Amino acid sequence: MSNKKELRRKSIKYKIRKIVSGTADRPRLTVYRSNKEIYAQLIDDLKGVTVAFASSLEDGVGAVSGVEQAKKVGSKIAEKAKAAGITAVKFDRNGYLYHGRVKSLAEAAREGGLNF
Repeated sequence: MSNKKELRRKSIKYKIRKIVSGTADRPRLTVYRSNKEIYAQLIDDLKGVTVAFASSLEDGVGAVSGVEQAKKVGSKIAEKAKAAGITAVKFDRNGYLYHGRVKSLAEAAREGGLNF
């Protein structure tokens, strides 16, 4: 059974997805975070494909915790986006509040050269 926080996040997520849609020129950078890991992917919604993907489970991220882990994932997704020829994205926080790990991932992606 869903609790209040999950229902709140789902309603926020649906409101965001009505507005944010990725294209080939400007894909959607979506973030998912669990209790232990954090994931980011670039999605072209018109074709329905994932352009690039980065997570805290990849090599090079290491066993650091929380915000540091998110910073490394943000820089990794920026590197992969540059390799794919992408410089501008639309940020989808996926219903999470913009603070902590989500914020640090976004800032690291911006420092890595992504514009959003």
